[in-house]
Order: sequence, then C-alpha cells, then structure tokens
Amino acid sequence: VLGMGGFTSTAPVLAGRMRGVASFVHESNAIPGKANRTTARMVRAVLLGFQECAAFFPNVRTEVTGTPIRSDLKRIDQSEARRKLGLREDLPTLLVMGGSQGASGINQAMIKALPTLKASPIQVIHLAGTRDERLAADNYRREEIPAYVAAFHHRMEEVYSAADIAIARSGAASLAELAAFALPSLLIPFPYAAEDHQTRNAEIFARSDAAILLKESDLTGDVLARKIEELIGDPIRVRAMAEKSALLAPRKAADRIVETMEKYTESK
Repeated sequence: VLGMGGFTSTAPVLAGRMRGVASFVHESNAIPGKANRTTARMVRAVLLGFQECAAFFPNVRTEVTGTPIRSDLKRIDQSEARRKLGLREDLPTLLVMGGSQGASGINQAMIKALPTLKASPIQVIHLAGTRDERLAADNYRREEIPAYVAAFHHRMEEVYSAADIAIARSGAASLAELAAFALPSLLIPFPYAAEDHQTRNAEIFARSDAAILLKESDLTGDVLARKIEELIGDPIRVRAMAEKSALLAPRKAADRIVETMEKYTESK
C-alpha cells in the first residue's frame, strides 16, 4: 500500500498495516501534512520529495525519492511549442500560473503590472483559471502584449517548453514539474497552505538559486513588474537559474519509489 498524503490515504494505510501488507507513505512537501505524520508510525518507510522533510520523522525510516511527475511531461522543441500556442518564436516568454490552490492574487498583480511591462520585449502564457480568464485576456489585448491566455491548458509540456521563466505557486507537484523543464521561477507561495508548507518548499528552491521567493503579502503590480524586468534584462542570471533548477529535478522518482518499496518489502 502506498499513501500519497491527505486523510483519504489514512484508511488504506491502516488497513494494510492491520492485514500485514507492506505499507508506505510519500510526502512531497518540505513540511509533512497531518495525515502523513499520523500514518508514519504504521509504515515500513516514509518516502520524501525533499531531504529537508526528514527531520520531521526522527523515529521512522525515510528515503528521499523525489516527487514523481506524469510520464507524458516531456520537453518538446521550444519554437514548436510557441507556434502551437500562437506565440512568436523570438521573444522572451513568461509563464504565469496559479496552480490548483488558486491564482487570484497572482492574476491581479500581473494585470496591474502590464502597463509597465508593455515597454519590455516580452510575451506571456497566462493560465488564469476560469474566473479570471476573460479579464486577463482583455488586459493583454488592451496593453498590446502578445499572450496566450487560457483558464487551463491540458498539455502542460507545451507551456513549460515554450517558457523561459515561470511565475507560479510552490506546491510540490508544480516545483517538480518546473525543475523537470529546467525553468527558473519567481515563486509566490499560496499563503493559506497548511502550516505554510509552500513557503518552505519555495525556500529550498530560492536557497539553491533556482528561484526568487516573493511573498504574496509583498506582491503588488509594481513589485511584480520590477522583478520581471530584472530577470528579462539579465539573461545570464536566468540561464544560471535554469541550470540550478535542473539540478533539483526529480530523476526517475517513480522508479525510485518502486525500488524503495521493493527493498523494504523484501527485507522485512
């Protein structure tokens, strides 16, 4: 049995323990959730997305496996990706997305930043969510900034491959995907995440110089525009951040999870 966190995983892990079935949990964030803290005592090992999380499990076996991403998320040619999105091939491209926990704060700040950014050589992929999609699209048109705006995009390999820089939340899954595509990022943690775990996730990337951390409490249109302009104007720094991001990518995390589970199952 493998529990991936959340209270829905508690019952299967408990049932596995009661039936003598080898059970494990995976914690993808830097700070574990309550469910995984509870079930950690019932499993053979806790599998981790971040080494920094091991300190929260001092009395159980832990293994750092990384956080797996979907197998279909593979880089495609950047020019091809931009053509698919109706974007130019020769402009620095910014990806703006809010993740599953909501993007309203990021959307509003980005919209307010557009009048300043219109003077910059830039184009934007903005995944604004259903509520803000039309508002965002209208503002890009008004400011005459080339953009692909959508509520969501189901072929995320296209937007990741097309982008040079990302503005995003810092959930573990999003970070694993950004790193897999070697994307430097400006991370704005969701401020209401449990135990502020997104901030801790973002701090790991920021300390590695793969990202810049910007708290939502400090987020304004002017601040966001300035951060974007600084990055766009410093391609050497962006390339260095991309290299650091790639180093944080989960290498065959799914395979490592399976191998670790097999190891502890056979050794029991």
